Amino acid sequence: MFFQWLKQYVPRSLYARAALILVMPIVALQLVVSIVFIKRDLEDVTTQMTTTVLREIALLQQLGADEADPLAYLARIDPLLEPLTMQARILPVEAQPPRDELRWDEFSGRVVRDKFQLELAEFRAVKFPENRDFLLYLDTAAGILELRLDRRRLTAAAPHQLIVTMVFFGFLMTVISFVYMRNQLRPIKKLADAAQAFGRGRNVPYAPRGATEVRVAGSAFLDMRARIERQIEQRTLMLSGVSHDLRTPLTRLKLSLAMMDEDEAEPMLRDVSEMQALLDAFLDFSRGASTGEPEPVNPQALITAVVEDWRRQNKDVMLGELSGAGTVPLRAQSIRRAVENLVSNAVRYGTRARVSMALTEKSLRIRVEDDGPGIPAAQRGDAIRPFSRLDPARNQDLGSGVGLGLAIVTDIARAHGGTLRLGKSEELGGLQADIVIGR
Repeated sequence: MFFQWLKQYVPRSLYARAALILVMPIVALQLVVSIVFIKRDLEDVTTQMTTTVLREIALLQQLGADEADPLAYLARIDPLLEPLTMQARILPVEAQPPRDELRWDEFSGRVVRDKFQLELAEFRAVKFPENRDFLLYLDTAAGILELRLDRRRLTAAAPHQLIVTMVFFGFLMTVISFVYMRNQLRPIKKLADAAQAFGRGRNVPYAPRGATEVRVAGSAFLDMRARIERQIEQRTLMLSGVSHDLRTPLTRLKLSLAMMDEDEAEPMLRDVSEMQALLDAFLDFSRGASTGEPEPVNPQALITAVVEDWRRQNKDVMLGELSGAGTVPLRAQSIRRAVENLVSNAVRYGTRARVSMALTEKSLRIRVEDDGPGIPAAQRGDAIRPFSRLDPARNQDLGSGVGLGLAIVTDIARAHGGTLRLGKSEELGGLQADIVIGR
């Protein structure tokens, strides 16, 4: 359960995760070292130095014990002040009672104050001025005694030097590591960009670079891309060749049937026309999304042109909501063929069709809806397979086609790095087909 909760806060990108793996140990190490140094070494050293000064102050208190006159008190302790490198004075009676003065970052000073407060019954206050002096105030019979001594006798001279040095060099090494890590991750990013572009139907120049493992992965990607391109080319050439070669005998059949009696030739002409439509579908499927190179296309203009073409054929095709503006790298002919196939199915199996488009920063969605019988959810996976015809789901009076319409649309969507989603239209009640392409 804890790891599932933590997973949502972990960065998604490889660079961010590598940076986290690099920074976390350095930060943790510096925190541990700083805490151990402050809590143990620095505090112990300060306590030892303060204990030494406490013994000296105890000696001064013994010399001036029971002396109520300020001048006489100072005269008693004066012989020891110079050897102990201290200065002393009795505060005037009218002076304000002293209070502790410590900066917010005075960690060692708080250790000194706590030590004096615990060990000295006559303790009144301590002060740490901006200079290197230290002031201690004690209650005596002669009044409030102020002792001035060098702060370095109580605390380390520069306790922050270790921490500052550690943080500085830790930061410097982190920056150097970031630069090196970025150079190592750049070939992986280029490989990911090339694979993503190929998945969307674009070929970008790519050469394997970087570490040995990255080079091996890059070479494997190039080999895979070459094999896929060869397979697509062979499929296209095979289907195009077969479909093209069959046109010649079909043309001869049409010429022969044209010389026969119309009543006798009519059934055979229908068969020839059906075979012609089948060959045209084969050619469309063989071409798929391989025609043309991706170019900036305005989806709004493309959708509007398709709808206007169908309206000129007296078809009830409506133009829905067109949201978003801009261009998208697409194969214009292929996308147009995919939309026309969806509209053709919509007007074939329904009476009305509506085409809409939504363009966002992340995706392009082209939607075609109709008021036909639709496709049951259990059969939608079979509907996009080549040569699959869902006879019970469609209107048989208008023919069932050859089963390549949705397969062509799926092939074109996949070639652009997208997908075809089938559902039910909420407003028209028929089939809802969405072409979704990532940007």
